[in-house]
Amino acid sequence: MKIFLDTANVEEIKQGVSWGLVDGVTTNPSLASREKGKDFKTIVKEILSITPGPVSIEVIAEDYDGMMKQALKIRELGDNAVVKIPMTLSGLRAIKSLKEKKIPVNCTLIFNPLQALFAAKSGAEYVSPFVGRLDDISEDGMGIVAQIKQIFTNYDIETKILVASIRNPVHVLRSAIIGADVVTLPFDVLKKLPSHPKTDEGLIRFSEDWKKIFPSGEFFL
Repeated sequence: MKIFLDTANVEEIKQGVSWGLVDGVTTNPSLASREKGKDFKTIVKEILSITPGPVSIEVIAEDYDGMMKQALKIRELGDNAVVKIPMTLSGLRAIKSLKEKKIPVNCTLIFNPLQALFAAKSGAEYVSPFVGRLDDISEDGMGIVAQIKQIFTNYDIETKILVASIRNPVHVLRSAIIGADVVTLPFDVLKKLPSHPKTDEGLIRFSEDWKKIFPSGEFFL
């Protein structure tokens, strides 16, 4: 399972890449609006240059012609630029056209398995179910992911499941158990993934015992 960062913050991406944990990035207008002092195009170009894998960049048009025009401009920014298209009828039409042009698409704002199926049939490279937003309205977001996985397995669909709107490490764990291809998560969730209180406790204990053997703290080799 690949891990993407859901952010438009360049410093977060650099940190995640330096840890060897980040395979790609997803962005959207809401995330970009939080970054002050730089225009969005400048931010996106820098993100594309420092990210080792795909970077999903969202169109803002809602009509087919507008989506296509913006999608082509997004793709010109870099070979790792992936166009984010919303799950609408116009979006499905744009996905089909972009597939014909061999431009990868991440279909976003998916909230049920049939939406994911339609996006896959139209040619999306990724489908993005929003699990946290479903949980917010007392639906089972991860249950939707499991249903999508079952449908894609039934029909040997190669479209990748990219779990979005992740709120906590449990979402990541369940995504891995289900067999999602990608999770995209905020930086604060990424930092929590390698951590456990017992790991911290063990490090403290090892350090204390080491000082009993070597009071100076010198390494023995």
